[in-house]
Amino acid sequence: MDATAKKTVLRMIPYGLYVLTARRADGAVAAATVNWVTQASFAPPLVAVGVKADSQAHAVAKDAGAFALNVLAKGQQSLAFTFFRPADLQGQTISGEPFRPGTTGAPILASTAGFVECRLVQTVEIGDHSVFVAEVVDAGLAKPVTGRPDDATLWLRDLGENVFYGG
Repeated sequence: MDATAKKTVLRMIPYGLYVLTARRADGAVAAATVNWVTQASFAPPLVAVGVKADSQAHAVAKDAGAFALNVLAKGQQSLAFTFFRPADLQGQTISGEPFRPGTTGAPILASTAGFVECRLVQTVEIGDHSVFVAEVVDAGLAKPVTGRPDDATLWLRDLGENVFYGG
């Protein structure tokens, strides 16, 4: 296989940016920027998320059996970069971002465009990332969206010409 072609073609797949948050019963919290996300079913409503297998977000979400995907809006590049680093819980903030607990206990970030809260249904553990398949159990918007909803989303390409995750 041509490794350069493989890398380039896989980088041609467009991705939005999300902050995956989870909270375990013992209070441990994780938050990480993720981009390998897709809707996987209408009924029941399912999403699939690729999560780095050796990450804190993977461990906490898997143990909790639930997580939230907080959708980043256009202009929230700095928030995406904030959660490229390990999360720091202090009171009702994660890495300085206010949150509230969702119905599953997963943190819902106050400043994002919207969220889906999910219960983990299945974990596919192959490779350096696992795929979490999860049922959407709650959703919310910070404000009504005008126009195409996907136009309101921050995309990986919005982080700059030299920022990639894939390939």
